[in-house]
Amino acid sequence: MDEALHSAGLGATCFGRSMNAHSIAAIALSLSFLAFNAQTAIAAEGPLGQFAGNWAGSGKIVVKDGSSERIRCRSTNASSGKGLNLNLRCASDSYKFELASEISYEGGNISGSWNETSRGVVGSLSGKANGNNIQATAQSVGFNAGLSIRASGNSMAVSIRSPGSEISEVSISMAKGSR
Repeated sequence: MDEALHSAGLGATCFGRSMNAHSIAAIALSLSFLAFNAQTAIAAEGPLGQFAGNWAGSGKIVVKDGSSERIRCRSTNASSGKGLNLNLRCASDSYKFELASEISYEGGNISGSWNETSRGVVGSLSGKANGNNIQATAQSVGFNAGLSIRASGNSMAVSIRSPGSEISEVSISMAKGSR
């Protein structure tokens, strides 16, 4: 039978096409399985999972008088279900702050608490999370700040703005996995 197909010029060609079709089907099936597993892993981490991990980077701090300094930061964030624990430590030549936040997610809204441990200030946090972006307001007695966190792959940008405060603006770019 193989001789008949081969003499008709179909044997190797059909077998080659058949192998290619089977190989492509197997690859497609494998890729869909991997994509499903990746989506399952993201779902298991929760909607704030992309902000989890160890991050480090630098940026700029602007103080009340308008002067600015370079700042270095590290963040260790952990997610579980619909929650995110964020621990951000930053230092410049003249300033240091440590921010710890517990954030909960529900239907696109976030809420939680924050604690600036080096100054002993605590407050509440509320806002929105959409995809890879968090927009929130941090409040306490006599203090109000806008907070923006945006993750993209292995990069994260953090912006904190509190006009009139001792530290009026912080802008940081961080990379995941950095120490």
